[in-house]
Amino acid sequence: MRPTSVDPAAVHRALSSPTRQRLLTALRDPEGPRGVEDLAHRLDLHRNTVRAHLAILETADLVRSEPEERGGPGRPRLVYRATSDPEPTGVGYRWLAGVLAGYVASATADPAAEAERLGRAWGRHLIASPPPSHPPAPAEAVDEVVALLVGLGFQPEVGAADTAPRLLLRHCPFLEVAEAHQDVVCSIHLGLMRGALAELTAGARVEDLVPFAEPGLCVSHLTVDA
Repeated sequence: MRPTSVDPAAVHRALSSPTRQRLLTALRDPEGPRGVEDLAHRLDLHRNTVRAHLAILETADLVRSEPEERGGPGRPRLVYRATSDPEPTGVGYRWLAGVLAGYVASATADPAAEAERLGRAWGRHLIASPPPSHPPAPAEAVDEVVALLVGLGFQPEVGAADTAPRLLLRHCPFLEVAEAHQDVVCSIHLGLMRGALAELTAGARVEDLVPFAEPGLCVSHLTVDA
């Protein structure tokens, strides 16, 4: 179980990168812990890139390092293993989300607008900002937002449409809260996607979020520059 001292924002930030998602998948292999060299080879990444991503995952307590067991002389190398799967949306989180959603709904004149503003701010905070010299292409930025949503507990996918791509959001991690405070919860999710995408690129935008477009499915329409 993850220590209570770990900041949930650090977990979400760590999971916002597709590369770190791939690292976690590799480290959940039942063959056991792996070293940097092995991970770099398996994922076709530079060793220093792997080390940097592992440091972020370790800060979020999604990965732990340990000396490799060996019988020969010399200093053992560090190997890494994944901790238990992240579960940021347990009963305690849903209860807290319900309390906060109720507060926003009752304490502000325009709950949806305030919720979206808060969502935008957190979207910018949780996404891993790209270096100025290597901004992601619009499609890559959308993939980063999808990874962020996975880290938050959604099961998102990008779906094609006649005129523009769509984000299909399944398995809302706060469904019970959304049923009671739809304007607040859905506006937070809309702002979160808008803030994260704006932080990554000016070439893609989230136009809207249609709650419960189908049973168990919310749909967000995107504009992505060619």
